[in-house]
Amino acid sequence: MTHRLSDELICPVYRLQNIIGGKWKIIILYELSTQTRRFNELQRSIPGISKGILTQQLRELEADHMIHREVYKEVPPKVEYSLTTLAQSFIPIIQSMDEWGRKYLES
Repeated sequence: MTHRLSDELICPVYRLQNIIGGKWKIIILYELSTQTRRFNELQRSIPGISKGILTQQLRELEADHMIHREVYKEVPPKVEYSLTTLAQSFIPIIQSMDEWGRKYLES
């Protein structure tokens, strides 16, 4: 089956894949599901992610309305990341993926 760009615009699964696709986005969302975090806290909680990739993934998630970036006018500047309401509605799906993954590893 051949898919055209227009298929992506009308198929929710393609849209979702574009939003959460990539090596780190689901992990970032999972890490933010428990608390608001600053950039360095988030980077420390995800072993193996580089600063540049984390920055890129956070920008993409923000553009897709999955995370909120709050900048505080302090010296030095303070930036915090949290989930949007939209992303919070996706957390049960991530939790289901976690349960499935645990069962898979046990088999």
